[in-house]
Amino acid sequence: MRACVTGGTGFVGSHLVDALLRRGDEVVCLVRSPQKAARLFTERAPLTVRGDLTDESALHEACAGVDVVFHLAGVTAARDRAEFLEINAEGTRRVLQAAADAAPSLQRFVYVSSLSAAGPASRGHPLTERAPPKPISNYGASKLAAEEAVRGGRVPWNVVRPPAVYGPRDAELARAFKLARWGLAPVFGDGSQELSLVHVSDLVAALLAVVDSAASGATYFAAHPEIVAQRELQRAIHAAVLRARGATAGGLRRPIVVPLPSLVTRGALYVTGTAARLVGRPTVLSPDKGPEFLAEAWTCSSAALERDTGWRAEIPVAVGVDQTARWYHEHRWL
Repeated sequence: MRACVTGGTGFVGSHLVDALLRRGDEVVCLVRSPQKAARLFTERAPLTVRGDLTDESALHEACAGVDVVFHLAGVTAARDRAEFLEINAEGTRRVLQAAADAAPSLQRFVYVSSLSAAGPASRGHPLTERAPPKPISNYGASKLAAEEAVRGGRVPWNVVRPPAVYGPRDAELARAFKLARWGLAPVFGDGSQELSLVHVSDLVAALLAVVDSAASGATYFAAHPEIVAQRELQRAIHAAVLRARGATAGGLRRPIVVPLPSLVTRGALYVTGTAARLVGRPTVLSPDKGPEFLAEAWTCSSAALERDTGWRAEIPVAVGVDQTARWYHEHRWL
């Protein structure tokens, strides 16, 4: 199989490229920095095309003659709603157009979206694909707009919506692991927010299972069935960091849980968002993220994906968090 991967030097994308190359597939990556790709992929390397989601010529070159397009490129931080839509939604439309024009035998266009596109769940009731999407942030709205572009395109498609993704190379959740090193476990509200998660290796397996199946034209959640409260996740991270740093079972102390009430959370996001806007920089910590951080649940069910493809997440949170902490420690991220 010849595959085009956008976002191939990112966290999830790099793991997907590794998996495709291990299978013996030919991989073409659209990258902004070929040098970064060369540093990442030292044993097996994909072909690279330099460009971004605004470069139609590069998009056509990357998509030329491929069998599958995995579209992962996008942004999680932007200066405003318009910038989110321009990159995540309009960028997706450009990739779709390039795939339709340059890959006449395209078998599948797989768009990696986000649970944010569907919106939060209620406690005890994970979302299914039948629930009408209700994003509550600019990021979530831009991912939903991209999904709608995919569904209205001219190529066979699938949309995969992961919840929070974690694992080696993840720079986002690494912040929580670094705080855990100092014994701190900040939580939004009272820490009871329910979460679905998926280890990056399981998510990559889900993407490959979708492509290898006949289940074209469907949207899927991809998550481990285990649901954890935010407070318990932070405690698991803290214990994993201590173990990675050599603590024995008897030396595992509990972290200091730091609740961030709604007023504090919203105030902090207003300050960071205002500061970023004044200097013209994007930030994940913008005021419109408040409702996401404070929602009672971000959970979803992968029953449809399991039924249609046979995929099932293999890595429970405790195991995945331990593995991730060890990787961070070995690579001096902690």
